[in-house]
Amino acid sequence: MLAAFTFNTTENLPVGLLALMAQDLRVPFAAVGALVTGYGLTVAVVSLPLAHLSRSVPRRYLLTGLLGLLVVASWVSALGGVSYGLLLAARVVTAAAQALFWAVMGPVAVGLFPPERRGRIIGLLSVGGSLATVAGVPAGTWLGAHTDWRTPFALLGVLALVCLVAVGALLPTSRPQDGHSAYGAAPDRRRFRIVLGVTALSVTGVFAGFTYVVAFLDEVSGLGGDAVSAVLFAFGGAALAGVTVAGPLLDRFPRATLAVPVATQAAALLGLWAAGHVPVAGVALMMLLGASVAPVFMATQSQVLRVAPGRTETALAANSAAFNVGVAAGALLGGALLPVVGVRGTFLVGGLLTVGALAVLGMPGHTGARDGADGDGAGGEGRGAAAGLGANGRTAKGRYRTDAGS
Repeated sequence: MLAAFTFNTTENLPVGLLALMAQDLRVPFAAVGALVTGYGLTVAVVSLPLAHLSRSVPRRYLLTGLLGLLVVASWVSALGGVSYGLLLAARVVTAAAQALFWAVMGPVAVGLFPPERRGRIIGLLSVGGSLATVAGVPAGTWLGAHTDWRTPFALLGVLALVCLVAVGALLPTSRPQDGHSAYGAAPDRRRFRIVLGVTALSVTGVFAGFTYVVAFLDEVSGLGGDAVSAVLFAFGGAALAGVTVAGPLLDRFPRATLAVPVATQAAALLGLWAAGHVPVAGVALMMLLGASVAPVFMATQSQVLRVAPGRTETALAANSAAFNVGVAAGALLGGALLPVVGVRGTFLVGGLLTVGALAVLGMPGHTGARDGADGDGAGGEGRGAAAGLGANGRTAKGRYRTDAGS
């Protein structure tokens, strides 16, 4: 959880330190912004290849190595950050480490607990990631403003070092293919592809509008600078509340915990387009959007662990890639349509894309486990999947090899 918090804070911290970094490094704002967008694109590109290349490395060694890269890159950013090129290189290294971290951390964490607690563990990891938005980035921004922009990066390096020591000391050494979390509990290639489609469409939808949220709150809702900051903080708090509430329900209600947040996200985006010009409605709908966005990705991660047709770390890497492609595609689409539809119209586009994600979710094949059917959600599936593995490494239905790379 602390490692998830540290990685996500590192990813988004330049957003809060934009002006300080641009002034000190003597580069345009856009160049500092590229440290964030380039980070996401790096994750999207390298997630699958790195997951495939590292599939035989014991997870204890792999995670300590990834955290070691985060320590070094953070301290290079802090202590050697006198050059934009050096800082950019450190960001690329960190992004590659994060891409692989999210691919392997889920299966590792889930594998430490009984199968029926899969969803709850994914929920805890999501809480750590959401705390980065609510507390990590604001705290880092405040610290940078009162000291130097390098100080928060140095502190993140210390947190990463704490995580490295804890993982190295406490995580057991085991082969990646061992344990119930190494493979999907109920492998289904069609459902897996549907989940990836939902991830890509829903994330593209939210970022088509949310990329321009400050302009929306200012120009459409008529809120001032301090009010905009308060709304964004409330958005992060709503996201944290959303994953906190939904996380414990993932195992028992796998379908509802994905369908409800996607539908809520669509309603919030369309509502902002229709009623965002009313300040009270704009604020309420923005919080509703926050409460739905984070649970969507959390639920897709949980679904991927359930339906992965091969190794779960490869499947999670694919979902992470779909997420980051959605971020980039949404920002690009919103930017392209902005001169045509205006900032308000980007939320309409985002809402329609999310409706598309909901339609994909309803396609035949995405049934998941029947909500509440066996009283223990993933536990029943995990036992069934384990019992169905034959000596030749295939499921009882003979459709998927358990050592498939994707």
